Amino acid sequence: MPERRAGGRETGAVTGSDPTSPPAGTAGGWRAAAHYWTYRGLGAAMGHIPEPLAEGVARGVARAMAWRGGPALAMNERHMRRVLASECPPGVEPDPALLRRWSRRSFDAYARYWCDGARLPYETEAGVYARFHLEEGRQHLDTAMAAGRGIVMALPHVGSWEWGGYWLALEGMPMTAVVERLEPERLFEWFVAQRAAMGLTAVPLGDGSGVALLHALKANEVAGLVSDRDMVGNGVEVEFFGERTTLPAGAATLALRSGAPLMPVVVYSGPGNDHTGVVHAPLDTTRRGTLRQDVARITQELARTFEHDIRCRPEQWHLFQPNWPSDAPAVVPGR
Repeated sequence: MPERRAGGRETGAVTGSDPTSPPAGTAGGWRAAAHYWTYRGLGAAMGHIPEPLAEGVARGVARAMAWRGGPALAMNERHMRRVLASECPPGVEPDPALLRRWSRRSFDAYARYWCDGARLPYETEAGVYARFHLEEGRQHLDTAMAAGRGIVMALPHVGSWEWGGYWLALEGMPMTAVVERLEPERLFEWFVAQRAAMGLTAVPLGDGSGVALLHALKANEVAGLVSDRDMVGNGVEVEFFGERTTLPAGAATLALRSGAPLMPVVVYSGPGNDHTGVVHAPLDTTRRGTLRQDVARITQELARTFEHDIRCRPEQWHLFQPNWPSDAPAVVPGR
């Protein structure tokens, strides 16, 4: 029988296989199977060993990666420079040694993110309530739920948003979130099943994700989009930390077309082993011009809110990939 958890949804194991994946007897099939069982085994281990040990192992791996250096560290330093420079007087650059220290802290924070994510499916509902605290914005959630159009939530890659998603489901506000598809397919199915057990509906980024989000809003639920990185490359141009780049247009477009309020949200790791959520007031999605103009205006406002949230905990911004046009040729592999 499927298990009922987090908001009364029925969940169970996702079954079936990907018809496009290599047969199990082929080299590709064995590699996919090894990848799947490795990640599943690590996830189960991290979820069942004592938390200090799990976090210590994750941090040890992350620190070794940081000290080894390479493209991920170099890219993260570029992003950290943008964040810290935005607080400096004009013409003053952050100290290089300070940048390196903050960037290595990012690897520590990323280790905690993975540790917390692996352990969350094994957390009890009482444990979620004990460790997640909504610091600000409960009134915005209640007002939106009373209006009956659902909520569009836009989040940056900061902290551990899934803790907030689990808490929302327990509070009767289940979230449908767009996520990157994992390979192999079997691993993604396992990931989706774990999130479903927490009241989170994970849908892969692609043509059908918009329909799933609209269905969630029509059911007066939450549609969640991580919106500080343009992974597809078809976003709208904004100024973000003093430099032009593109951010996804999905959150603004969805809010304009559905009439649901658009709320920037961030979930920080801490204090201690807890998690702290902040829900900002809904952005102004009143129509003022063409759809394109309104999407651009709202996405720029979203970028400004993300800047504020990232500055508060820059080491918790989990971004190790190029995010500005000038990033693409900046890092030489093997640094």
